[in-house]
Amino acid sequence: MRFSYWPSTSQSWDEVLTSVGHAEATGWDGVYIADHFMGDGNAFGASSTPMLEATAVLSALSTATERVRLASLVFGITYRHPAVLANWAATMDHACGGRLLLGVGAGWQENEHEQYGIELGPPGERIDRFEEACQVINGLLRTPATTVAGEHYTVTDALCEPKPLQDPLPLLIGGKGNRMMGVVARHADEWNMWSLADAFAERSAALDRACEREGRDPASVARSTQALWFPGDDARANDMIAKVAPRPAIGGSVERLRTTVGEWRDAGVDEVIVPDFTLGTGAEKREHLDAIIETVAADFH
Repeated sequence: MRFSYWPSTSQSWDEVLTSVGHAEATGWDGVYIADHFMGDGNAFGASSTPMLEATAVLSALSTATERVRLASLVFGITYRHPAVLANWAATMDHACGGRLLLGVGAGWQENEHEQYGIELGPPGERIDRFEEACQVINGLLRTPATTVAGEHYTVTDALCEPKPLQDPLPLLIGGKGNRMMGVVARHADEWNMWSLADAFAERSAALDRACEREGRDPASVARSTQALWFPGDDARANDMIAKVAPRPAIGGSVERLRTTVGEWRDAGVDEVIVPDFTLGTGAEKREHLDAIIETVAADFH
């Protein structure tokens, strides 16, 4: 299993840079950056919470790191035109030496769209638009010229040069609905969702079925997940997990965390992503990251 770090971009740039440098130096496999412009009033903080912009953060990290895979979790396609995003991704892959994982999603955070006057649309429309976007992205990144004549996007004999260093540059899709599983089966190299093991296993089985309908080997889609972490005292962890419900969360002693990670592994998880949202700040956060990678991940890494 891989273990990757997700720093909150509501932190200062100096703190993000320090934390990512620490993660790279201590054996973490990847770094994931969320694509939001403000908090959502829930897991990502109040709507007034400052947020660093994701493409700028990842671009800066491309030259500030040497080893870890760099990924988006996930770019909202509603405010990222797929042709423009594909060109950014190709250049970014060159800048980081072929370490980019391009994560995309259909979009969901209402307050961002309301404040910026960007149409979100109903769920069905979002998925239709998103599938066209995946066709545009993979076409531009993987073929000499791309034509997509869709309801939402039209590109004609479109070019994207230079191509990424990776051939192909991997595409991750975040989502969990039945229709989204079909999009994943048709277009993605990796799939991600927030989860605990039971929910992951059920959705992973749905993805297997979608792959089989598309004539694709389910094993060709890598799978990752994340939850909020509350390491430490079991009683405190139980209290905090209850407070953040229904958001997936885990916590407690090292032994309990190992058990949870083992359940994810048995459910088919290839990569565990650890957000730092609940790990404190500064030295405290880095101590938690060290404990996770040294005492929990060591059994599965």
